[in-house]
Amino acid sequence: MKNLKDILYQVGIQQVFGVTNIAVNSVVFDSRKVAKNDVFVAQKGVTVDGHLYIDKAIGLGAIAIVCEDFPKDKKTGVTYIQVSDANVALAVLASNFYDNPSSKLPLIGVTGTNGKTTVTSLLYQLFKKAGYKAGLLSTVKILVDQEEFKATHTTPDSLTINRYLDKMVEAGVDYCFMEVSSHGIHQKRTGGLTFTGGIFTNLTHDHLDYHKTFAEYRNVKKYFFDNLPKSAFALTNIDDKNGDFMLQNTRAKKYSYAAKTIADYKVKILEKQFSGSLLKLNDIEVWTKLIGGFNAYNLLAIYATAELLGLEKLEILRIISQLESVSGRFEYVVSNDNITAIVDYAHTPDALKNVLETINSIRTGNEKLITVVGCGGDRDKTKRAKMANIASQLSNQAIFTSDNPRTENPQAIIDEMENGVPAENYKKTISILDRRQAIKTACKFSESGDIILIAGKGHENYQEVNGVRFHFDDLEEVTHCFNQLKNT
Repeated sequence: MKNLKDILYQVGIQQVFGVTNIAVNSVVFDSRKVAKNDVFVAQKGVTVDGHLYIDKAIGLGAIAIVCEDFPKDKKTGVTYIQVSDANVALAVLASNFYDNPSSKLPLIGVTGTNGKTTVTSLLYQLFKKAGYKAGLLSTVKILVDQEEFKATHTTPDSLTINRYLDKMVEAGVDYCFMEVSSHGIHQKRTGGLTFTGGIFTNLTHDHLDYHKTFAEYRNVKKYFFDNLPKSAFALTNIDDKNGDFMLQNTRAKKYSYAAKTIADYKVKILEKQFSGSLLKLNDIEVWTKLIGGFNAYNLLAIYATAELLGLEKLEILRIISQLESVSGRFEYVVSNDNITAIVDYAHTPDALKNVLETINSIRTGNEKLITVVGCGGDRDKTKRAKMANIASQLSNQAIFTSDNPRTENPQAIIDEMENGVPAENYKKTISILDRRQAIKTACKFSESGDIILIAGKGHENYQEVNGVRFHFDDLEEVTHCFNQLKNT
């Protein structure tokens, strides 16, 4: 039990009806989960207004209500707290309820369109190999040192974030690495957290279904850096034109990384193969199992972060040479017939372009490159034609298929993709609605030495159709296809 007065510390209260010196059991924002003596926070969400469920929450035992608008009829024995922004209030309440765990361990936030999962996951790997206890809050999973939990959002809600941070503090975790999405920033889920550092990877076309304009999307990312404390560091990729923009108003110590321009941390690719890359990081060479220009940036970001957190340079480089690729990020399998299949999460135009350009820079040109790709439903529609265009331009054969259609018609999504294919590339593309059949077709089209890229879903082991998730794993499917080919 916590005292309501204590967990209201630094919550921007406008007015109070009732008493605050009372014991409360928990803080809840989902009315269905309310229990006796809970605080219910009524948020105005994108699709649901929590104010409509205040009476339901009280009926289930809520003893206090935090809301933006007081209800007309206030119940006796219930405390009502009015705030200007319930999302911000929830973030502060959650942090206070768990005794501000983010102030008790270094918390590093990583934001950007592409690379968040890779950077956070590799940082977790690096610090574990360096002998530290580490925590991870990512799209793929949540890790409290070695204990794993399922992730449901790139950036979880404020209560979930603080609950896991509290577990990390209890487990003696030394560092936590966290993906910070634009949705999470915009919805104030990271409010109330104390960050030791922030990393900006890049900014490209994505999430315009939610943010409406690129400028709004960019400004939301900048808000994260604007709110870093003076004691923190801000590390940005200044090869991205938005890198300097992120630093304009931050109070944090500013650091930069780049491959093409003058920066505090520099990278150069010396050699690249499908088995790995030889990089020069700040004038010291290191071999890594990861490949591609995008991974060179990711590795430079983790090198810089580890150094800023106090690790010794040569120790960092030694561990970088041992790091494994992240699940669903340029994972590959080779058939007995020497066909290489690569599974990658690339689900934005820029990410798809980066992966295809990486493959093309390594291949000899004598083999075919076949790309299997789809686009998610109920998401930014403007990127569909762009992704199809990129796939058709940079592949010998492009197969358009279903991704996670969600509530949209899968064929309608593919039709929008096809609209992006220029006339000269029509003959290089086919559309196969069923993703399993699309992968099988790519395997049948392939000969020894050929390369198949299966893009868009990466680590995801499901397809979502009309609110139902069915098991589907790209790597499993292509491995199964290779085994069938072996037996025929």
